[in-house]
Amino acid sequence: MNAAAPGPGTTSDTAEGDTGMFDARPWGPAAATGIGSMPGTDVRETARMVLETLPALPFLPELPARGPGADMIGRTIGLLPDLHARVEPSGWRVADRPGRDSRRARDRLSEDLDTLEEFTQGWSGALKVSLVGPWTLAAALERRNGEAMVGDHGARRDLVAALAETAGDIVATVRRRVPGAKPVLQLDEPSLVAVLRGRVPTASGYRTHRAVDRQEVEEGLRRVIDAAGVPVVAHSCAPEVPFALLRRAGAHGVSFDLSLLTEGEYDAVAESVEAGTTLFVGVLPGDGADPAVLSDPGATVMGVRSLWRGPGLSPALLPESVVVTPACGLAGASPAYARAALAHCVRAARSLADNPE
Repeated sequence: MNAAAPGPGTTSDTAEGDTGMFDARPWGPAAATGIGSMPGTDVRETARMVLETLPALPFLPELPARGPGADMIGRTIGLLPDLHARVEPSGWRVADRPGRDSRRARDRLSEDLDTLEEFTQGWSGALKVSLVGPWTLAAALERRNGEAMVGDHGARRDLVAALAETAGDIVATVRRRVPGAKPVLQLDEPSLVAVLRGRVPTASGYRTHRAVDRQEVEEGLRRVIDAAGVPVVAHSCAPEVPFALLRRAGAHGVSFDLSLLTEGEYDAVAESVEAGTTLFVGVLPGDGADPAVLSDPGATVMGVRSLWRGPGLSPALLPESVVVTPACGLAGASPAYARAALAHCVRAARSLADNPE
C-alpha cells in the first residue's frame, strides 16, 4: 500500500493499492456477514442462501463437509503457485508434484466460483472471499519431514511470497467472474497468537516451535495485504487477538469473537476504531446449540454497546465501524441454524444503526 495513502477505513473511506483507489468500506453502514464455513455439501443452495440473506456483504462459502480440499487450509493450498501438497493423517504436507489432493482442492474451488458467477449475474456490491493467512498456513502446512513450515525461516519466507501472489490472483479472479463486485479479502488467522507466543506444537507433540518475531509476522501480513489491493479483514476466533499488530500491518478490518474479549483489551480495540479499523464483531455462537440466542437482535448486540461505552467511543462511529457476524464459522451447525443466524446478524446490525446510543 502506498505510504501516502489514507489509512484503513479513513473518513474518506478510500485507500490506495496496486489497483488504484478503492472504497475501504464497500459494504456500507449497518452491515452483517458470515465468517466463511457453512454446513452441508450443497454448493448451489448455500451460495444462493448467502447471497439472498446478506445483501451488504455476502461471501464465497466454504463447505468442509465435502472433504479434504474443501476445508479452508486445502482451498488455500490449492491456489498457491508452484507449491503442491497432499493429505497425510496429520494434515496437509508439502509434496514434490501435483497430486490428487491438490487437484481436488482446485476443482472444488472452481466449482464454487462457477456457482458464485451464475448467481451474481447483473449483481454489484461488496463480495468477500477468504484465504488462510500466512501464519496460520505456516502452522498447519507440514514440510516433507513432518514439521510445520513455521519452524523454518526460509519456508516461512517462501510461503509468504506464494500467498501474496495468491491474494492478488484470487481478487483478479473474482473481478473477472463477477464484474460488478467490489472484492473484500478475509485472511483467516486463528493460529496467529500461537505463532507469536511459541505455542505451535512440533510433530512429536512434546515441544513447541520457537515464537516467530513480531516484526517478521507483521511484515509477512503486510506483504499479503498490500498484494491484495482491496480491503482486507483479518479474522481470528482465538483469544488475545493482536489488534495493534494487525492495524500496523494494514488490515482494514479485524474479525473476532466478542465473548473472548477481556476488558483489558478494550483500549486496544478503541485505538483501532479511532484509527479507522472496522470491527467485524462475532456475537453469535457457531454451533447452534442454543437456538434461543436468535430470539432478540437487540439483546445480541448489547455486548457491542458495552464495548463502545467502556472506552468512551463516540456512538456516531458505531454503525460505520461495526459489521455484525457469527463468532466463528457455521460448519458445525445445522443448515437451518446457519440460515437463521445470518439473518439474525442482519437484524442485529440494523438495531445498532437504529439506536447507536
